[in-house]
Amino acid sequence: MTNESPNYLNFPRLTLGKRGNVMSEPKMGKGVIIGKNVQFGRDIVVWNYVVVGDNTTIGDGTRIGSFCDIGKDVVIGKNCIIQAQVTISNECKLGNDVFVGPNTSLLNDKFPHSGCLSPSIIKDNVVVGGCVTILPNVTVSENAVVAAGSVVTKDVPPDTLVKGVPAEKMMTKKEYDARRKAFVRGRRGN
Repeated sequence: MTNESPNYLNFPRLTLGKRGNVMSEPKMGKGVIIGKNVQFGRDIVVWNYVVVGDNTTIGDGTRIGSFCDIGKDVVIGKNCIIQAQVTISNECKLGNDVFVGPNTSLLNDKFPHSGCLSPSIIKDNVVVGGCVTILPNVTVSENAVVAAGSVVTKDVPPDTLVKGVPAEKMMTKKEYDARRKAFVRGRRGN
C-alpha cells in the first residue's frame, strides 16, 4: 500500500439487501458511532460499541469486533478481520486481507499531543496477534506475522515473523506456515 489512494477506496455508497444482496449500509451492532464522510464497501460487519472517526474508509468484506476505536482518516482494506478492543489511531493504514488480534494498538504519535503524526502502516496479508503494540512510523510489510504480545518498534520486512519486546525476527513466513500447518494437522488428527 502506498501513500496514494488505491482504486479499491473509491466505493460507491451501497444499499443493504435482505437476502445477502448488495448492502447500502453495513450491518451494525448496538452503540456504534460513525463519523462524517465514512466510506463503507460491501458486506461490512461492525459489532457493538465501535467508534469510527471522520473520513475513514473500510473495504469490502471487512469485519470489525466490539469495542474498537478507529480514528479519523484511517484506511482499512478489503476482507480484513479486526477483533475486539483494537485501537487504530488517526491516519493509520491497513492493506487487504489483514488480521488484527484483540487488544492490539496501532499508534501514530511518537510524542503524544505533538501534532506531528507518523501513523503505522500494515500492508496486505499481514497477521497481527493479540495484545500487540505497533509504534508510530512503523511499517509491517506484506505477508508478515507479528506474534501475540509483541511491541513492534521498527519496520517488519515482508514474509517475516517477528515476536518479543521489542519484536525481533524469529523465522520466515514459509517456516511459520509449515509449523502452523503441522499444528493444525496434529490437532485435527490428520
